[in-house]
Amino acid sequence: MDLTKVTLDIFSKLEHKWLSHCKEETTTKTRILSIDGGGTTAIVAGAALIHLEDQIRLQTSDPHAHVVDFFDIVAGTGIGAILAAMITAADAFGRPMYTARESVRIITEKNSQLYKRKSTGVFRRRCRRFSSKNMDNVLKEVFVRKQDSRLLTLKDTCKPLLIPCFDLKSSAPFVFSRADATESPSFNFELWKVCRATSATPNHFKPFEFTSVDGKTSCSAVDGGLVMNNPTAAAVTHVLHNKRDFPTVNGVEDLLVLSLGNGSSNSKTRENENRTCSTPLMVDIVLDGVSETIDQMLGNAFCWNRTDYVRIQAFGLGSEEEVLKERGLESLPFGGKRLLTETNGNRIGSFVQRLVANGKPSPPFSPCKDSVVTSLANGR
Repeated sequence: MDLTKVTLDIFSKLEHKWLSHCKEETTTKTRILSIDGGGTTAIVAGAALIHLEDQIRLQTSDPHAHVVDFFDIVAGTGIGAILAAMITAADAFGRPMYTARESVRIITEKNSQLYKRKSTGVFRRRCRRFSSKNMDNVLKEVFVRKQDSRLLTLKDTCKPLLIPCFDLKSSAPFVFSRADATESPSFNFELWKVCRATSATPNHFKPFEFTSVDGKTSCSAVDGGLVMNNPTAAAVTHVLHNKRDFPTVNGVEDLLVLSLGNGSSNSKTRENENRTCSTPLMVDIVLDGVSETIDQMLGNAFCWNRTDYVRIQAFGLGSEEEVLKERGLESLPFGGKRLLTETNGNRIGSFVQRLVANGKPSPPFSPCKDSVVTSLANGR
């Protein structure tokens, strides 16, 4: 037997197999879902999420499919963070606790409790404050695991999660991530506190003081929307620099991004254009400005292939149907926007086709899944 020939054949087959494997990996894009903050109702993001999940189930013929089954990372700010945390929160078996429709329904039903007006003195009526205690109670109820009655943490998500806030102690943005939470308990926080932190809008809530699960990291948080109302850029940057969780990503050409807006304050601004700008109106303008700037930047980054980046936004806030029927806007390179012929609903449907064609990712690793299942098995 000619050992040299046999060895050459073996290495040729191994090389062919390796190259085929690499080709499969490079054709699979990493999928990012981002949900804006802003407002208290999440009309636009809620309508988009429900339609997104419906389309995924329709195009995969799987009535039990979840949104996060087809995304690799989810980011959110403000009320968008609450939605992001709900659809990624894992049960004891590593599956999502809530569907998109359930998440939107819960936020709608409990909206009056989440944002309950706080009684103020006669001289403070122009300052619309909400009850912190009420929001705390609702978030604790939402993010408790039914199987073991334990409050969930950042580690208890079925997909990587990214949520920003602004820390007054360090005078800098603070981004909560599951990647950091798995590295150290000093960066692991209870999910209800994370959502509470990113929702602490100035003029509505006081800064939220809290600590990590081990008590070593403290934060005095205000609304993450002040710096990252549109967290898409933060998610893209996180994926590009996190080689441990996303080793095949080398650039934006390896990404598939869906960014969900939460409406615009343009109509409100027009109504108040002849009046003195109030603090809440200025906050709205800041949030819109941050979101639009990020959209413009990402539009430039993906200008070579705009089908890899889709932004869903609506300006005439109405019902779910009206949001989906509104024609989409697309940022143009170096400024400006163009009105598309496709509606928001059609654009989501087209994006889902790409998601499904890209393939369903393998079941994600949940850091706490094994320990939770073991505890339940042992009766603890």
